[in-house]
Amino acid sequence: MSMSDPLADMLTRLRNAVMVKFDSVQMPSSTVKVGVAKVLKEEGYIRDYHVIGDDVQDILKVDLKYGPNRETVITGLKRVSKPGLRKYAKVNEIPRVLGGFGIAIISTSKGIVTDKTARALNSGGEIICEVW
Repeated sequence: MSMSDPLADMLTRLRNAVMVKFDSVQMPSSTVKVGVAKVLKEEGYIRDYHVIGDDVQDILKVDLKYGPNRETVITGLKRVSKPGLRKYAKVNEIPRVLGGFGIAIISTSKGIVTDKTARALNSGGEIICEVW
């Protein structure tokens, strides 16, 4: 069975794993998913990620991050651009998530970056998701 929105599946797996306080979560890998995981690691929302090679399909393993008393670092994940309704933004229209406390992950011509980096690069693009 094919999946219509693999990125939404990734965000749902992360959201569910954080709610039940798993240490890590695995999912089928893709270039976009690895790019999103890289941004989440750079911004401190996850501990690490690994791509595990397989004969059929690579697996992306994401190690989740928690505070000292096991409180969650990721409190919310929201898919913005969907396959049926893509959301694009010019550089001056890129949204600020929770007044700058969260991040928007954007796919630009220069790669998958945060909203702050996209503004610095003076590049708009597709708003993939919001994380806070």
